[in-house]
Amino acid sequence: MAQVRIRQALGKDLPFLVSALGQERYFATQLARQHAGHGVLLVAWQAFNAVGDVYLWLSSAEEPELRDRLPGVPLLTHLEVSPAHRNRRIGTQLVHEAEERLRTLGHERVALGVEPGNVRVRRLYHRLGYAEWPYPPILTTRHVFHPDGRIEEEAETCHILVKSLREARAQ
Repeated sequence: MAQVRIRQALGKDLPFLVSALGQERYFATQLARQHAGHGVLLVAWQAFNAVGDVYLWLSSAEEPELRDRLPGVPLLTHLEVSPAHRNRRIGTQLVHEAEERLRTLGHERVALGVEPGNVRVRRLYHRLGYAEWPYPPILTTRHVFHPDGRIEEEAETCHILVKSLREARAQ
């Protein structure tokens, strides 16, 4: 199994991201957000091929419940690993790199949302030290980036998971 290297995406990476993972509008949008200082797009590379990514949402959360109960807490969003590279701990490596980047930026906690039916992903996050927050699931907005450039918004209920980055550093 070839070595995986994770680094912040650059504007010049867009064609490689699209070729490997599709979603041109998504990556173009996140690279623009990153350029504006609203987040960080981390990409896992195997040789010269993008095999996964995660976006660190550093702006205020869109959901009022998150803004009220977790003010200033960044979000991990859009963790994905290409189907051919799954079950090789690449997702775990992306999460660890994201957490370290957030620690470096001075954040003490991180949060994320998981669909109630996505048991496998919830197990992954629990194994990585994320805990359910003490409130009910919330209604979020999922952005679907279509190949023709359209962005569709869909309502999605998510369980919110939170992790202390201070405790994780001490381990």
